[in-house]
Amino acid sequence: GFLRGPRGQKCRPNPKTKSMVQDMVKEGNKEALKKCFSSRMEFGTAGLRAAMGPGISCMNDLTIIQTTQGFCCYLEQSIGNLKERGVVIGYDARAHPPSGGSSKRFASLAAAVFISRGVPVHLFSDITPTPFVPFTVSHLGLCAGIMVTASHNPKQDNGYKVYWENGAQIVTPHDKGISKAIMENLEPWPESWNTEEALKSTLLKDPYQDINTEYFKAIQKHCHHREINKKSEVKIVHTSVHGVGHTFVQSAFKAFDLRPPYAVEEQKDPDPEFPTVKYPNPEEGEGVLTLSFALAEKEGASVVLANDPDADRLAIAEKQESGQWRVFSGNELGALLGWWIFRCWREQNSDAAAVKNLYMLSSTVSSKILRAIALKEGFHFEETLTGFKWMGNRARDLSDQDKTVLFAFEEAIGYMCSPSVLDKDGVSAAAIAGEMISFLATKKISLSQQLTTIYEEYGYHISKNSYFICHDQAVIRSLFERLRNYGGTKDSYPTECGRFAIDAVRDLTTGYDSNQPDKKAVLPTSSSSQMITFTFSNGGVATMRTSGTEPKIKYYTELCAPPGNSDVPHLKKELDDLVDAIIENFFEPDKNKLQPKPQ
Repeated sequence: GFLRGPRGQKCRPNPKTKSMVQDMVKEGNKEALKKCFSSRMEFGTAGLRAAMGPGISCMNDLTIIQTTQGFCCYLEQSIGNLKERGVVIGYDARAHPPSGGSSKRFASLAAAVFISRGVPVHLFSDITPTPFVPFTVSHLGLCAGIMVTASHNPKQDNGYKVYWENGAQIVTPHDKGISKAIMENLEPWPESWNTEEALKSTLLKDPYQDINTEYFKAIQKHCHHREINKKSEVKIVHTSVHGVGHTFVQSAFKAFDLRPPYAVEEQKDPDPEFPTVKYPNPEEGEGVLTLSFALAEKEGASVVLANDPDADRLAIAEKQESGQWRVFSGNELGALLGWWIFRCWREQNSDAAAVKNLYMLSSTVSSKILRAIALKEGFHFEETLTGFKWMGNRARDLSDQDKTVLFAFEEAIGYMCSPSVLDKDGVSAAAIAGEMISFLATKKISLSQQLTTIYEEYGYHISKNSYFICHDQAVIRSLFERLRNYGGTKDSYPTECGRFAIDAVRDLTTGYDSNQPDKKAVLPTSSSSQMITFTFSNGGVATMRTSGTEPKIKYYTELCAPPGNSDVPHLKKELDDLVDAIIENFFEPDKNKLQPKPQ
């Protein structure tokens, strides 16, 4: 079972993927072979994400080597002192026994590729949360970071996430450059397979102990009520959903002098099979949290915190007076954390002019609640394109101009509460949420009550997000093209939707924005993905967009009411009616044979 490498050296391929392919050939399974070999995984700004298995469309030893060779060459071309500064590589606990693939194995192969080119590698000796990689890039001043993780995807998937020297995820044109370099370096270099030699190299360092210490030191800057934390009687349950989060969230609570959260025993240890959940995604809400609620009832805890498997996102649920559990949406948590972080900042900064230097960010499909808070409190709010890569890069640009970015969030339960990680971080967010909960408890205020107070003060922001499933690209294209040529008139957008008048349209696929004097959008545009935002005269905002990773057409809607309008049932009904009109007039699910989101 040897492949002849260049110069006659022997390279040992993975016997498991090889036998999987031999079985497919033996069984004449053309479909399976086609799926694995017909098209190469595309390397984008999010890196790679695909199933583990054989072939160029899957994550396996060979595709990891090819990807890393390309990335390494691109870094050599882009950064002069790569060999002095080096890179960091981290990984989660995912593994796929049938193909022999695992995050740890992929990380070792990536390390071997860089070491074979004389590049120093900081390879974590054990699993870490995703935010540890961008933290390490910034903290050690490295050229790049790689995190091997598929976050909250199903168990058979894995991924390869890339950070640039500025500590944020890569954005265009780096993805194109890396992609091109991968195609130019497909043949494995002989040393790329040699993980045993690489792991003995003097170029290999283990940052685990150092970063573990430094990260928890860094997040303590955001601990403002240590005395309250020490005395707090609040009981909190935490689940890491079979991922990496358990020990790190325990350490984060310790760093804030909070009493340790109760860990959900069945889910606290990393397990690549995710045995207790259908999907390891806390965004799916209650199904993932069933065991947490049971433990909370047993221990008398009122709040549940849940991380996704790579601990870069955080879900929170609270027991209501009725005995029901309320799972907060990402937008609601963005409002709570944004309010809290600004409140803590204001307590520390008496200088009235300093607020002019402050920024908060959120993505264009997230709630505009931070905009409302910023308007009233006098700091700056900016929105970016969807995804933390945009917020991380913008935060870095602002901090380079000596501005302070206090907080950034997206509705998909991602929060950046500290400038030491320019990406979403569910570990620091858990500790900061723990302190906020403890502080509110001293005033006998629940999270739900505080959220109402925020909306009363800054205006209600009610959102409703969902999606339709559509596997036919042609249908998706024609649905969006109809909106761009509405009523059969070329380049003309709708001016109403049912009974709702439309004030403005922004199309980030074509770069059109009716609000700008020259009708050109300010945010970057991308012709490869669909995204149109409608602003309605009743204060509603709706964005329709395609997903980069799934066969979905998503919609994000929000009704932003001015402070003083507190008739919540009426506002909710208005938003429901608006969503119904958008579905009926713009999605046309019957005509387009769209499948609704499964309940």
